[in-house]
Amino acid sequence: MSVYRWDERYDQDEFLFGTEPNDFLKEQAHRIPAGGKVLCLGDGEGRNGVWLAEQGYQVTSVDLSQVGLDKTQRFAKKRGVSIETVYADLAEWSIEPQAWDGIVSIFCHMMPDERKRMHPRIVQGLKPGGVFLLEAYTPNQIDKGTGGPSNPDLLVTAEDIIPEIDGLKVQLAHNIERDVIEGISHTGQASVTQIIATLLEN
Repeated sequence: MSVYRWDERYDQDEFLFGTEPNDFLKEQAHRIPAGGKVLCLGDGEGRNGVWLAEQGYQVTSVDLSQVGLDKTQRFAKKRGVSIETVYADLAEWSIEPQAWDGIVSIFCHMMPDERKRMHPRIVQGLKPGGVFLLEAYTPNQIDKGTGGPSNPDLLVTAEDIIPEIDGLKVQLAHNIERDVIEGISHTGQASVTQIIATLLEN
């Protein structure tokens, strides 16, 4: 989806995916070292990044929609936290190496060639002990009508992701069915993949 389409979708008072954090992130964020630097990829209107900032993390949210990033800053101010926002196309953006205690990818879908370039950058971007958390829709989602991309090339399985994050210790990698209730655009039974992986300390 183009930047213009995302700008159009985010340009409303209502939050497209709600203001509550993603359930998987909420359950697993404790794995990220307390108070650490966290990078949120494709953070949209900022619901996940702002929640992480409320938990005491130093958060940078990256997105290709300036409208979404502006909305993130307003949301952060309303919630009394500070968050850094970066306008960038993740397909081209370079992640600072060995800089992040956590990197979070929640429904940040990319074309396969872009994704395969991005994931090694994530591995390189983590500090020793850093954690990568990912949740994304699988190909089984395509006919459910409860959210996610309509282009099947954007959908992934755990088996797709694991070889792309070589160098991390994978602690969880599975494809499951679960209820995703996140705003007006992600609502209902969904097919997702969930990944937890860590860069081991030397």
